[in-house]
Amino acid sequence: MTHSGPGDINGEGAPGAAVLVIDDSPDVHRILHARLRQENITFHSALTGPDGVAMAAAMNPALILLDLDMPCMHGLDVLAMLKADSATHDIPVIVVSGNSGPNDKVKAFDLGAVDYVTKPFEMTELRVRVRQALKMRQLIQMLAQRAQIDGLTGLWNRSFFDQRWSEEYARAVRYGHPLSLAVVDLDHFKSINDTYGHLVGDTVLCGVARILHQECRAHDLVCRFGGEEFVIVMPETTPEDAAQVCERIREAVEREVWERPLDRNVTASIGVAGASRPAEIGEQEWVDTADRNLYAAKKAGRNSVRWTDVGAVAPSVRAANE
Repeated sequence: MTHSGPGDINGEGAPGAAVLVIDDSPDVHRILHARLRQENITFHSALTGPDGVAMAAAMNPALILLDLDMPCMHGLDVLAMLKADSATHDIPVIVVSGNSGPNDKVKAFDLGAVDYVTKPFEMTELRVRVRQALKMRQLIQMLAQRAQIDGLTGLWNRSFFDQRWSEEYARAVRYGHPLSLAVVDLDHFKSINDTYGHLVGDTVLCGVARILHQECRAHDLVCRFGGEEFVIVMPETTPEDAAQVCERIREAVEREVWERPLDRNVTASIGVAGASRPAEIGEQEWVDTADRNLYAAKKAGRNSVRWTDVGAVAPSVRAANE
């Protein structure tokens, strides 16, 4: 099985970096496409400001080239809308305008433009500015991604989980899609550190992270929550299906043969909270329910999975093999 973990960042140099051109002149679109075709860029065109704003939100391009003097909506208004929307706020914008006066330049930079090129533009200069903007976006994305990766296991970290869980919860509530959350905790992990040392404990954590990668589906999000605890966000997944996935994980952890000096099995207890229908439960309460199921699994003797359908009329804790 595959897993969608921390991935590569697309930017300058990546195949077909998407660049959105918002300009009311079809000639400008043709010129840019012809003159910059060697830059490995995929161009997308919008002839009006409203269309450009909608396209930017839908496609999340790597860069926007924006004209100012356009009918329907002035470019500065377009820029303001882009920067006011969290979905498009971080997209770099280069203003390409026939206005060379300082007022528009100052306003554009104040609103968040990364560069300002005056028409008629010199193509070599524009090419360099586009390259630099794409490269800067790539570097910023790489830094942001590294800040969300656990240094030991390579999984997403707690910060990433907090962000994505909020997004997936909101999407499930809005559209009524199934959603499940699992909390995985290694049994008696402290005794491994105390008996064999923290290096062996780290080896176990990395091994369990590998098992989670192997057993989870491509659309699952696996994160290290802290210490010996992991969380799995399972979009489009009913609690029953999530419990089955977690049972496979539990069995795989138990079967794993560890290198010496560790001469014992490692087991995991797992709590799952999910909903196959819209659930009237808060974002944090959902997490708390999965956590309570984890402790129910611990109390039942560890090395087990307990799950709850939080969307059911009368939720109850159940074992994965029931």
